[in-house]
Amino acid sequence: MKIQIVFYSMYGHVFQLAEAVADGASGVGGAEVSLCRVPETLPDEIIEKMNAIQARKAFDHVPLIEAEQLAESDAIIFGTPTRFGNMCGQMRSFLDSTGGLWKKGALVGKVGSVFASTATQHGGQETTITSFHTTLLHHGMVIVGVPYSCDGLTVMNEVTGGTPYGATTMAKDDGSRMPSTNELSIAKFQGKHVAEIAAKLSAS
Repeated sequence: MKIQIVFYSMYGHVFQLAEAVADGASGVGGAEVSLCRVPETLPDEIIEKMNAIQARKAFDHVPLIEAEQLAESDAIIFGTPTRFGNMCGQMRSFLDSTGGLWKKGALVGKVGSVFASTATQHGGQETTITSFHTTLLHHGMVIVGVPYSCDGLTVMNEVTGGTPYGATTMAKDDGSRMPSTNELSIAKFQGKHVAEIAAKLSAS
């Protein structure tokens, strides 16, 4: 059973969530988990002006993915930062390249799930994930979120991300806030939950 975690990260927040998702998925028997990045669309000089060059060194080793590789998986868990309540342009550009897969129905019946990062508490965490689901539904994927059996969703004594649609974190406008222990626990739960459902579907 192959599980791909496909993400875009600018400052490392989504990457940290992706690692936690991978950790959760890897704990399920028979799961073969891989981390992949979508291609960058911004020139290096812009990334440098955004002060992201140093942060990106932490995940430069993660291989880039090509659209055709998605068909090899049983489940795909996508991670994206938020841009005005939607996925980032880099992820949108990658998904726009999957028309060939759509035409062949190559992703029909595969499990799809999404996690995200925003700058603020109310910066579009839920709309980013639910609007992302539209593309997955067009591909015929089976959408999985994070059920309330995940204790981290009901934590109320701290500022924390986490939604029933998928794991989230908040980066602050300058990127200085990194994912909390609770947010990472939700991401780990999501990875495990997706892998378990994918295993059941594969077995059937």
